[in-house]
Amino acid sequence: MTKNLNPWHDGCVIGKGKRPRDPVQLAKQVFDIAIGEAEDTVSESKRHPSKRRAGGLKGGRARAKRLTPEERRQIASTAARARWKK
Repeated sequence: MTKNLNPWHDGCVIGKGKRPRDPVQLAKQVFDIAIGEAEDTVSESKRHPSKRRAGGLKGGRARAKRLTPEERRQIASTAARARWKK
């Protein structure tokens, strides 16, 4: 590992995968990203959460299409038993 000569960088903020929990360190990292000194480490899926959610919205309908009437009846009866079990 090379020694960074910049006095503002102690090595714990820059280059890690996660963002720091300390608000001062986080502010420093955001500033460094804004001025181009550091690269943003947040993944693409976390920047655009609406793209992630699309799979969950399709799941129930796709599963219902795939199930046979007998399987749907069995799942429904199991759910009803669980609701009334108390």
